[in-house]
Amino acid sequence: MSTNLILSFFLWQLSLLAAGPCCRTLSSASGGRWDVLKSNVGVSAMHMQLLSNDRVVIFDRTDIGKSQIFLPGDKCRVDPKDPVLRTDCTAHSVEYDVVANTIRPLMVLTNVWCSSGAVAPDGHLIQTGGYGDGDHVVRVFRPCDGCDWEEIQSGLTQRRWYATNHILPDGRVIIIGGRRQFNYEFYPKSGPGAATQSYKLPFLWATNDPMIENNLYPFVFLNVDGNLFIFANNRSILFDYLNGAVVKTFPEIPGGDPRCYPSTGSAVLLPLKNLQAQATEAEVLVCGGAPKGSFTSAKNGRFIGALNTCGRIKISDPTPQWVMETMPLARVMGDMLLLPNGNVLIINGGSAGTAGFEYGRNPVFNPVIYQPDKEIGYRFEIQNPSTIPRMYHSTAVLLRDGRILVGGSNPHNGYNFTGVLFPTDLSLEAFSPTYLDSSSLNLRPKIILPASQVKFGYGKWVAVRFTVTGKLNENRVAVTMVAPSFNTHSFSMNQRLLVLRGGTLKPVGRSSYEFWVMTPDSGNLAPSGYYLLYVIHQEIPSEVPDASFRAKLRFPMSLCFGLPLLGGQVLACVALAERERELFVLALSVLEAVLILSAN
Repeated sequence: MSTNLILSFFLWQLSLLAAGPCCRTLSSASGGRWDVLKSNVGVSAMHMQLLSNDRVVIFDRTDIGKSQIFLPGDKCRVDPKDPVLRTDCTAHSVEYDVVANTIRPLMVLTNVWCSSGAVAPDGHLIQTGGYGDGDHVVRVFRPCDGCDWEEIQSGLTQRRWYATNHILPDGRVIIIGGRRQFNYEFYPKSGPGAATQSYKLPFLWATNDPMIENNLYPFVFLNVDGNLFIFANNRSILFDYLNGAVVKTFPEIPGGDPRCYPSTGSAVLLPLKNLQAQATEAEVLVCGGAPKGSFTSAKNGRFIGALNTCGRIKISDPTPQWVMETMPLARVMGDMLLLPNGNVLIINGGSAGTAGFEYGRNPVFNPVIYQPDKEIGYRFEIQNPSTIPRMYHSTAVLLRDGRILVGGSNPHNGYNFTGVLFPTDLSLEAFSPTYLDSSSLNLRPKIILPASQVKFGYGKWVAVRFTVTGKLNENRVAVTMVAPSFNTHSFSMNQRLLVLRGGTLKPVGRSSYEFWVMTPDSGNLAPSGYYLLYVIHQEIPSEVPDASFRAKLRFPMSLCFGLPLLGGQVLACVALAERERELFVLALSVLEAVLILSAN
């Protein structure tokens, strides 16, 4: 069995389309820029996922009455058991077209409140669980024009509410935990009895605080050895999910304060480097949360200050230990996102209280950038503030052009716009880090792709050509790939960034360069799914202009990259799977690149 990675490039010269103004500038300075994209998208963004067609699926719960956007035509959701509205002709999910800055209403039938998700190798969003009639449901959303939610009743063995999903190297999704669910299961189901099979996970029992929990939406990351790192409450394990065995128990995070829902902090797997080394290092960063007792205090009207600490641990070390750091701003319900250059953005949330209805206080308007490669004491940079509180049920995802899409905030049991401390928010805004400043334009790379097909395998050298109009610093060029994440409740599921091994870098023309990089070796490093591919120069990722054109192609593949390329937005797809798959690729622009990795 041989595995080949086929880099296919298709170039179309299209007439240029002028992009109209789409946003209102709020603030701009050295610490990033905020833009309001849409003042009202009809629903509050409790969950978000960027898909391969450069559109973001957004959805909220269904049992809160009318939203502010109607379903098309005569569509209505009829549910005799809905506690608020049995016939509902409004949408509780929308699709946001990033380039066109438009919204399309979608129809979700069952309740997706506090659910989870992951993108499958074929590009479909697999969304699981929720509340009430939705707690056993699997929903599928395909990234295609006019597509809508498809629902699989009883697709799950156990009810899943506040669970965490992770894509696995074999293409399955593992669903872990949820309220009063101390177990895990897989989707899709396969094998005798699989449809009714779930597996006990005693670690979730051990980390459950009675009447509080503090172990919902556990932080889960695929380690480089193929096992899962699972963090719940204040403890963590390395788990062999194939054999149901705990491989390692990590030390409790210093201080012992809870970091998971409802004492909600956030976490990321820091960028993976040295991918061809005998032992690739993996490191997890956990930030924020609420001190012990905060949830009970908040229920009684007393709001304790959030945690201002981060813990960092090398989960691949034989004897790992936590290293603690202090953030410049305390934060609960914050989101942590990997930026294309390997830095971490900490955004949203408050500085007192906990997650839960009406339990958070003191919005933190300023994002913070964490630079993991700097020395302790020099890693945090406070960014320019937004003007919109993003409290409980806020979300944030990385877009293909390097901006951060931010939405949501509804700390109420329903939509409430008046007479409350933090009204329900239906807007979308974008945060642009400083690497998108116009002053960096001459340092920003643009990728040039050859017009012919190139074949190579896992662990093979790949030539990437790009231009930089300014002076190139050859010692500060890298290529990264980022897995877009499913974001809800301050955790970005399936988020992953890899720094590809670099080799020869040489000029090939005026302001043009060729850089050889090596692809990942296995699905343990890069499991099947969609990735964004960037050339980084002096921490500035490749430029993606505003104009966009679309084409539709059919290829066998299972992993896609978004590539900024030669004055247009480009989708590049790579399959890192055990078998060939087929996927329609959308959202191509002036140039379109498709990388295909298949097993023959």
